[in-house]
Amino acid sequence: MRRAALAVPTLFGVLVVAFLLLYVAPGDPVQEMVGERADSATVARLRAELHLNESLPRQFAFYAGGVLRGDLGTSYITGRPITRDIAERFPNTVILAVSAMILAIVIGIPLGILSAKYPDTWIDRLASVGAYLGISFPVYWVGLVLILIFAVALRWLPPSGFGNGNPVYLILPALALGTRSIAVLARQTRSAVLESLGADYVRTARAKGIPERIVVLRHALRPALIPVITVLGLDVGYYLTGSILTETVFSWPGLGRYVVNAIARRDLPAIQGSVLFLSVVFVVVNLITDILYAVADPRVRYD
Repeated sequence: MRRAALAVPTLFGVLVVAFLLLYVAPGDPVQEMVGERADSATVARLRAELHLNESLPRQFAFYAGGVLRGDLGTSYITGRPITRDIAERFPNTVILAVSAMILAIVIGIPLGILSAKYPDTWIDRLASVGAYLGISFPVYWVGLVLILIFAVALRWLPPSGFGNGNPVYLILPALALGTRSIAVLARQTRSAVLESLGADYVRTARAKGIPERIVVLRHALRPALIPVITVLGLDVGYYLTGSILTETVFSWPGLGRYVVNAIARRDLPAIQGSVLFLSVVFVVVNLITDILYAVADPRVRYD
C-alpha cells in the first residue's frame, strides 16, 4: 500500500508532463487541426471548445478532469476518441511485448544458468559473445538484418505485416524486440546465480547429498531471481519504447506505429494521450515488479 501511494505523485508528474506537451510543441494546435485555409471564426470556435482561451491552470483542470473520466481527447487526423484508437492498437503491442519477453525468459535465463554452472568454458565464452552482440546492436538494425536473412534470402518467414493474427508474422518482430533482453537476462542471470552458488545454504544443500540439478534450480536460482525480476520490470519500458521502432520496421499495427504516424502528422492530442497512457502502464508494471520481489524471495519483507 505504501508503494502504491508513492506511485501517485509519479503519475501526477506524468500527467503534468503530458499536458505540457501540447504547449512545448511548436505551432498552433488548432491551426494544425483545421489547416491554414480555415477562417478565423472556425479557429476561434475550436479554441473556445478546447478551452485554449482559458488560463493555463484552468486548462490543466479541464484536461485532468477529462483524463480521470477516461477522456484523452480526440485525434486531429482520425477524428475519433484517442481512447478508442489506443484500445484497438494496444493489444497488438501487448502481444508483441509479451512474445519478446517470453523469448527472453526461455532463452536468456537458461543461457545464464549454463554460463554460471560452467564458468570459463566454451559455453560461457560463447554465451558472453552472444550477449555482448545482442546488447550492442539497436533493435531497428536487428530487425532489418532478420528481414534480409529470413524473409528475403531464405524466404522462410514473411517480412512484415500482421497477417490477420497469423503467429508466423509475429516471429521476426518478437525476436528483434527480444534480442537485447535475451542478452541482458543471460548476463544478469549468470552473475546472480554465480553469487548464489557460493552461498552457505548452497554448500549445505550439497553436503546433504541433494542432486546438483535441484541445488542449482531450487536453492541457487530462486534468490538470484531478484535482480532478474528487476531487469524484466525495467525492460517493460524498453518493450514499450522499442516497439515503436519494431512496429515501424515490420509494419506491425500496434500503439508504437500509431505514435509514429501521429508524430509524422503532428497529431498532438494523439501523441499526448499515447505518452500518458504508456507512462501509466510503465509505472504500474514497475509497482507490480516491486511487489513480486517478496514472491520470488521469502527473505524480502515490506514491514
